[in-house]
Amino acid sequence: MSHLYKETIELTKELTNIPSPTGDTSNIIEFINQLLVKHDYNPTLNNKGSLMVTVPGKNDAQQRFITAHIDTLGAMVRAIKPDGRLKLDLIGGFNFNAIEGEYCTIHTQNNKEYTGTILMHKTSVHVYKDAGTAKRDQQNMEVRIDEKVFSKEDTEKLGIQVGDFISFDPRTIITPSGYIKSRHLDDKVSAAILINFLINLKKTDEILPYTTRFFFSNNEEIGYGGNSNIDSQVVEYVAVDMGAMGDDQQTDEYTVSICVKDASGPYHLGLRNHFVSLCKEKNIPYQLDIYPYYGSDASAAMRAGADVKHGLIGAGIESSHAYERTHKDSIESTEQLVTEYLFSSLS
Repeated sequence: MSHLYKETIELTKELTNIPSPTGDTSNIIEFINQLLVKHDYNPTLNNKGSLMVTVPGKNDAQQRFITAHIDTLGAMVRAIKPDGRLKLDLIGGFNFNAIEGEYCTIHTQNNKEYTGTILMHKTSVHVYKDAGTAKRDQQNMEVRIDEKVFSKEDTEKLGIQVGDFISFDPRTIITPSGYIKSRHLDDKVSAAILINFLINLKKTDEILPYTTRFFFSNNEEIGYGGNSNIDSQVVEYVAVDMGAMGDDQQTDEYTVSICVKDASGPYHLGLRNHFVSLCKEKNIPYQLDIYPYYGSDASAAMRAGADVKHGLIGAGIESSHAYERTHKDSIESTEQLVTEYLFSSLS
């Protein structure tokens, strides 16, 4: 199979621009569903709203399960303040300072949308002496709605209410030097890799060695995803997610990251070694790494009692759970490892 990192980057840009905070993912799931149907797949939807594509392989008795999640960080309306602005409740694991100054969209239950900006209540340095030092938290941060509202009643008349979802403007940019900068590269880069793999598979008519279930999960950011749809014939479960970068981390923006351990414990040694062997054999740039404050759909499956070998790989993502960035080299390396793995023997 050819590698499609250019197409993957463009598809990633398209996916990031479809709002999908955990709990409100039906639009992006339907987008992926229609795209795969267009390429002669027959996806199925589970009760939780995730999408599964089963690709028959030469061996149906032993199967693989590979997943990427399409849900993202986001927020909900926590309360409407007396002046008509909004309090936030966060969805997913991130800090308030990561969204200060961000443009956002409020998605109402009557299908209207309103734009706004997430700000400190005490933003103006011309008025508030502690504008720079006040704590960035739920009490001090708010959404300034781009509508003429002066009271709680004005905001309610727009149809905005507690529980409405709030998505963040991704601000996706592809640079001439090969970087893609955006919110929600976690995990829409990986989703794009799996989608393009499936599209390319149809074009080549190649047969996978094992029946493989491709799963697009929609609850990963809150700790669970593809762990209730694992067939008893599944032997290996691989999450394609993001590689975490920072101090003491080996992961970078130019290689594929192979996770050896996260907050849940070590990943399966045999499967990890299999990834490494493939990288060495096929000259795929890689790094081994530990993600200290991290969990994946694969680790959630293990907690749920799945009897599988579990692994985790992904592109290196700079500034995870904030305004993220990665490079085409990391996307290409991840794509190559996914392809080589899915055509390889079991570990």
